Amino acid sequence: MKRSTRLGLSSLAVAGLVAGAVLGIAQLASAATNLVTNPGFESGLTGWSCSAGKTVSAPVHSGAAALEGAASNSDTAQCTQDVAVVSGQQYTLSAWVQGNYVYLGVTGGASTWTPGSSGYSQLSLTFTASSSTAQLYLHGWYAQGSYHADDVVLAGPGGTVNPPPTPTGLHVTGTTSTSVSLAWTASTGATGYRVYRGTSVTTVTGTSATITGLNPGTTYSFAVSATNSGGESAKSGTVSATTGAGTGNPPPTPTGLHVTGTTSTSVSLAWTASTGATGYKVYRGTSVTTATGTSATIGGLAAGTTYSFAVSATNANGESAKSAAVSATTASGGGGGGSPRSWPYIDITMSTPAMADVARATGQKFFTLAFVLGGSGGCVPTWGGTIDLTDARISKQISDLRALGGDVAVSFGGAQGPYLQQTCPSRSAQVGAIEKVIDTFHVKRIDFDIEASVPIDTMNKAIAQVQRERAGTVVSYTLEVQSEDFGLTPSLGTDVLNNARSNGVDVGIVNPMTMDFGSSHEWGDAVINAAQATLNQMAQIWPEKSSATLHRMLGVTPMIGRNDTGPIFSLADGQKLVNWANTNHIGSLGFWSVGRDITG
Repeated sequence: MKRSTRLGLSSLAVAGLVAGAVLGIAQLASAATNLVTNPGFESGLTGWSCSAGKTVSAPVHSGAAALEGAASNSDTAQCTQDVAVVSGQQYTLSAWVQGNYVYLGVTGGASTWTPGSSGYSQLSLTFTASSSTAQLYLHGWYAQGSYHADDVVLAGPGGTVNPPPTPTGLHVTGTTSTSVSLAWTASTGATGYRVYRGTSVTTVTGTSATITGLNPGTTYSFAVSATNSGGESAKSGTVSATTGAGTGNPPPTPTGLHVTGTTSTSVSLAWTASTGATGYKVYRGTSVTTATGTSATIGGLAAGTTYSFAVSATNANGESAKSAAVSATTASGGGGGGSPRSWPYIDITMSTPAMADVARATGQKFFTLAFVLGGSGGCVPTWGGTIDLTDARISKQISDLRALGGDVAVSFGGAQGPYLQQTCPSRSAQVGAIEKVIDTFHVKRIDFDIEASVPIDTMNKAIAQVQRERAGTVVSYTLEVQSEDFGLTPSLGTDVLNNARSNGVDVGIVNPMTMDFGSSHEWGDAVINAAQATLNQMAQIWPEKSSATLHRMLGVTPMIGRNDTGPIFSLADGQKLVNWANTNHIGSLGFWSVGRDITG
């Protein structure tokens, strides 16, 4: 399985063909009416919404400014703009871009990308509008550094711009003796907001504002509206806040908010004390619970539901800003969030995202850590071949996750070597290395991701010995798919399983990598077809096992987002696969990988 988030070479060839094919169309589009607001970023980021973007004076394609998106390990630096279009009409979208793996597209529709160049190159695509608004996007790729974009053009008939909807979720985020801070949920299509206090109006471009110049110990009422070129929305419902009575400063924002426990109807929280605080407010949406100490249990919740919480500190001078939010999922029938049948892969050599953060945000509490390889010292298990097995950051991540009721499996192998099976030539050496990993982290589930030639017989003899010496160890094999109708490859797939059976390995899960194979079908269907073909192969390897048993032995692991060969595994494909997995009662679902871009 791919450790890198880079796209495969086959995709690069496809991208080159696409870029050449649309060049003529792009040249025509540049001469047509441009529907994009601030297409050359000459007015800063006006009209655009960016996660990690700014304007720069160099390098530019034309004019005096261009967009710079700072893609990082955890953010693709996406910038979007909503444009009014006419449903059913065809449009051409183009942009000049520079950098590694830069994407241009329409949310929910067509997209294109370039693997990179030292100078500006043009991306272009056509699409048919399916509604009255098209959201354009530009983004880079994880850990590929900054990209630049300029001269974005959307050519086609312009639609009618309607005023944006009324903002929702207006709430107070903090107070002082002379100010109130507010925030709200963004309105689709809005380019600005107006915050009302009586007849006083404050104009902002983002989804927060601090209203100053207020009197101490006074209650004020606020509302917000959204604006764009089509007009202004109705005002939101009002919220009230009382400024602090003192003349000093409110306490600082609390830090370290974390979940300490869950039941089916409650979530327990704790945080670090704020200097000067006399009390705290715990927020769940618009619901507020007050506390005098640094912990609180929020009750009356629904079972099996994910909630988000934040905390602020208060004293006589006012209220601090809210802390960063944490999420928790209440138990369902006594269980915690996530499922031990769901084991997505996470590249643990990357510092983010942290598993506990993902667990709090999503409820997913079970992960497969990728990958253990041989180190520079030979037969020495290391993370990614370079990080010490007992690395403090990784050990803490595992401990933090287990404190939330989660657990980890460990995967050996992957797309890059050296494998332990290559650096540990003897069976006894492999047994020692595998058991060192098991004993260090007390894991009960180990995975062997085989994507390179290894001494299969020695490997499987070692795995069988480990199972005898470490009773209860579940073994999974993650193996390459040749095609959707064939199933697993012979040499690195069915041959591995046949040999494992011969050597007495108790195979718990057969996990086809349903990614990067050729197909003419819709990709979600192709993934399910490949899984079914793998089941057919398993029936040949274990003819004595029932169909129900074989289904319980099957795992499926797609690559979310864009595969190296081009197809995109979408959220809709994921739901289709989950439905199929539940209907057929398969043993495990995973994906490559946590933190990976899912939109391609």
